[in-house]
Amino acid sequence: MSTTSDSAAQRRGKAPAGERVADWADGRLGIYSLAKSNMRKIFPDHWSFMLGEVCLYSFIIIILTGVYLTLFFHPSMSEVVYEGPYVPMQGVRMSDAFKSTLDISFEVRGGLLIRQIHHWAALVFLAGMFTHMMRVFFTGAFRKPREINWLFGFLLFFLGMLTGFTGYSLPDDLLSGTGLRFIEGVFLSIPVVGTYISMFVFGGEFPGTDLIARLYPVHVLLLPGIMLGLLVAHLILVFYHKHTQYPGAGKTEKNVVGMPLLPVYMAKAGGFFFLVFGVIAVLSAIATINPIWTIGPYRPDQVSTGAQPDWYMGFAEGLVRVMPGWEITAWGHTLVLGVFIPIVLFPLVLFAIGLYPFIESWITGDKREHHILDRPRNAPTRTAFGVAWLTAYFVMLVGGGNDLWATHFHLSINSITWFVRIGFFVGPVLAFIATKRICLGLQRRDKDKVLHGRETGIIKRLPHGEFIEVHEPLSQEQLHTLTQHDQPEPYEIGPEVDENGVKRKIKPSQRLRSKLSKGYYGGDNVIPKPTREEHHEITSGHGHH
Repeated sequence: MSTTSDSAAQRRGKAPAGERVADWADGRLGIYSLAKSNMRKIFPDHWSFMLGEVCLYSFIIIILTGVYLTLFFHPSMSEVVYEGPYVPMQGVRMSDAFKSTLDISFEVRGGLLIRQIHHWAALVFLAGMFTHMMRVFFTGAFRKPREINWLFGFLLFFLGMLTGFTGYSLPDDLLSGTGLRFIEGVFLSIPVVGTYISMFVFGGEFPGTDLIARLYPVHVLLLPGIMLGLLVAHLILVFYHKHTQYPGAGKTEKNVVGMPLLPVYMAKAGGFFFLVFGVIAVLSAIATINPIWTIGPYRPDQVSTGAQPDWYMGFAEGLVRVMPGWEITAWGHTLVLGVFIPIVLFPLVLFAIGLYPFIESWITGDKREHHILDRPRNAPTRTAFGVAWLTAYFVMLVGGGNDLWATHFHLSINSITWFVRIGFFVGPVLAFIATKRICLGLQRRDKDKVLHGRETGIIKRLPHGEFIEVHEPLSQEQLHTLTQHDQPEPYEIGPEVDENGVKRKIKPSQRLRSKLSKGYYGGDNVIPKPTREEHHEITSGHGHH
């Protein structure tokens, strides 16, 4: 009896299996200490930070739906005859890739919905990346120490564009084949090596017989694998550098004001994931996208009417459509500038944004760490550059759909093309000037609010008959928000000669940096912040209402 009691006591004193496993893992991996230091990490609460979460959640949805689709898709260009349930296509010769896509749409349970969720999630991912990067750009969140994280985000966007293109090329329908024909023209426009590149990629003369089989591992393994690695590195750096935050009371460069990761932030993030998933699912259920059964299989002698790429490739499409058909012939070779110049210009415009943090850091000479975000109005030159870039992007997006604009609004396609050609050069300049003036006007308004208070709309008549509007003083928190930003001095070269009267050797890069720095911080580009003396003089009773 005593032996039985002792064994029962030993069993009662033994830790549960889960706890023993956790203790074993902690002794080798240090999980407890890692969780203790990170699970209570503080995250600020602002709606614009949810744009990054939309990107993360849509990427997860893409991976989940993509895994399901790989179970049924056949990446083969072998010709077969369709005998499936979709009657209009019965008896039509097509590639095995196109047939398997039809089978996913009409025979696999839930296949069409999963296909559409996959496609819509890809569009949402790139739209979220685009807006998230613009939020980071306009608020200066890319500054030290986050330049590398900006590059990670930029590469995610760029690779997302390539992944999307390879993805909608896989079904081998007439629309995707038209896009691949466009890519063949791009390859052939490259001097000297263009023909060899085209033959290598397509496995012979276009369209070849190997392209779908080659695009498949690139789409499902190579590009997603690189993107997943970049995403993990991006999130690790977000944790390591701590989150940026908007200016406000109690917020400094050395703290973060917000909510802990567990349990508050994780609960909100989990709910937001299902909200994003639900919106994409509803959108996929009610809005058809890429209906390949109405387009038909690809044939080299046919082109889809109104063929358009997804929106993120519209910029490149627009550059090619509005470029004059210039050609140069020399030594028996023809250089097709009408295609080559736009395709060179497209990555240059993109990579200019990717390298911008390093360019701004060099111009301004700002090497400090920044954890408080800028209000876009307080960086008018940067904000104007961003709006100018967006203007050029959307002008070319119009150019990429010039045929649809012409047919839907009964306009001349030549008029639209010339509008886009002129707008590409004039539009960004006008946008830059207008945005900069708006930012300076908002700075003047902020200065007036700090010095005179907020307009209440209450009209008061003074004893001598004058009518005035009563102004309400701002709170200390509002005053801090409007005046906390820095106003660095522009970079100065210094005197042309040294103390001995000898002319100094000044590099051209120094002169360029000085001119550009004045464009950021010069007298005409920044409205001086109100000083304590100005505020005290006005609020002391002299003319203050």
